[in-house]
Amino acid sequence: RIKSFKNNKEVVKLENISFSFGERKILENINISVNRGEIVGLLGPNGVGKSTIFNLILGMIKPGYGSIKIDTKIVNDYPIYLRSKKFRIGYCPQYAGFIHDLNVAENLKAIGEIKIDNKNRRDEKINLLIAKFELDAVRNVKAKHLSGGLKKRLSIALALLGDPKILLLDEPFAALDVLTIKKLQEIIVDLQSEYNISVMLTDHQAADLLKTVDKAIVISNCSVIASGTPSEIVKNIDAKEAYFGDSFQLR
Repeated sequence: RIKSFKNNKEVVKLENISFSFGERKILENINISVNRGEIVGLLGPNGVGKSTIFNLILGMIKPGYGSIKIDTKIVNDYPIYLRSKKFRIGYCPQYAGFIHDLNVAENLKAIGEIKIDNKNRRDEKINLLIAKFELDAVRNVKAKHLSGGLKKRLSIALALLGDPKILLLDEPFAALDVLTIKKLQEIIVDLQSEYNISVMLTDHQAADLLKTVDKAIVISNCSVIASGTPSEIVKNIDAKEAYFGDSFQLR
């Protein structure tokens, strides 16, 4: 994990965000910021609104109140496709993110044809990502037949085809073995060091998330209750009471 931020310029900022599903309040007066090249992790109990925050940033839903800013521009009324293209937002969902009946190369080509107009540049980018994520041995294997770790690598590779400045990762470590998680952690940190991508991720594997991020945010009862470095967050009394418990340790 890179200890210091590369740039203190904010690329994503949620200001006073509130959101409800009908009568059920999900988020209330949420304030979150992500700097250029920073890796930020969202933690909290199930149903607390972590994925909702991703959906708000992506434009899949609109806040009931507050502003979503990307590169200082308020984007509340920008549709999904425009946020993706204009502000270069990449998204890796918890499940899938690829076409099951296409092989690895075909998946990358299908998304590449949408994201990259120039064929030579597209082919070069696809081959680069296949090499980077060590997918060459399975490039002709259908996505549905890949292992869990390889599916995650393919999903992240697909999200990177558009050269995103902001990458959202929803539960990247879920249901993976220890060695695969370690490899994914290295990949995520490499995105920061090699491409200066700002990354937001959420996962219930709290220890694995905290080993990866620069800053962690704990959400409970619709609000941000703690924010800070991994070492700060695990010592926070409110975070312990709401999420970690007394026995959690960051090793």
